[in-house]
Amino acid sequence: MKVKGIIMLALVSFIWGTSFVAQSLGADMLPPFTFNGVRCIIGGIALLPCIWFLDRSDRKGERPKANYRRKDLLIGGLACGIVLFVASTLQQIGIRYTTAGKTGFITAFYIVFVPVICFFMKKQTGLQIWLAVGLAFVGLYFLCVSEEFVLAKEDMILFLSALVYAVHIMVIDHFTMKAPGVKMSCLQFFVAGGLSLPVILFSESPKLSTFVPAIGPLLYAGVLSCGVAYTLQIIGQRYVKATVASLILSMEACFSVLAGWLVLKEYLSPKELLGCLLMFGAILIAQVQLPSKAKVVELEGEEVS
Repeated sequence: MKVKGIIMLALVSFIWGTSFVAQSLGADMLPPFTFNGVRCIIGGIALLPCIWFLDRSDRKGERPKANYRRKDLLIGGLACGIVLFVASTLQQIGIRYTTAGKTGFITAFYIVFVPVICFFMKKQTGLQIWLAVGLAFVGLYFLCVSEEFVLAKEDMILFLSALVYAVHIMVIDHFTMKAPGVKMSCLQFFVAGGLSLPVILFSESPKLSTFVPAIGPLLYAGVLSCGVAYTLQIIGQRYVKATVASLILSMEACFSVLAGWLVLKEYLSPKELLGCLLMFGAILIAQVQLPSKAKVVELEGEEVS
């Protein structure tokens, strides 16, 4: 069963990584709020059949019935949707000016931001995490800073997007035990899509003809990246420990670079490639579970005996 979970999570990271290509293509065809709004609504619709299937299984007694308060589901979906709206909008604006590979790696910086947020929330943060943060900042420097030592505007936008995505992860962590994940995800997509509608109607005003060439990227980013990938993640993590799952999912950054190279013919300089490697190394360091002191003492005692 563990192999089954690993395969599912690897597929999730592949979908999320390659979706940066769909976003990059979509950014050339549609304004950012239009692409994200339609994408989120498609993602919410894609999850409706999954919710129906799960509810049907609950009614038949095939699964343990989940106990939750509707209030927690509504608050969680609303909070996640608002934060997702901000994060995805910043990302979609930033990706218009840079490559899919760089977007993937800078977005992956959320994995390091999360423990930093935990520190300010007075949760324990070890030396291992600070090492990862420092290494990631060096990698970000090589990846994004020009010869004049100034971060490009688009990279700063993506940097802020990664920070908001870290907040999104913390919000989900708060509500994940209070509401069913698939339903909360579906609700957050409809909230994020709904928040985009006023800007779409009164500011961007896209024509119907502009949607025709963007159908492919919209469906990939909506159905696969939002709907299918999220569902596979939930199922896959039933069989794999959280630390292992996060490592597998962080491979989305590598898939984004590979997809950008294969599909968009994008090129990264040696300096940028070094930055990518350092950031990926930071992601790995942040996710590796080191044994506690108590565990080390226990193991040493067993060796002595």
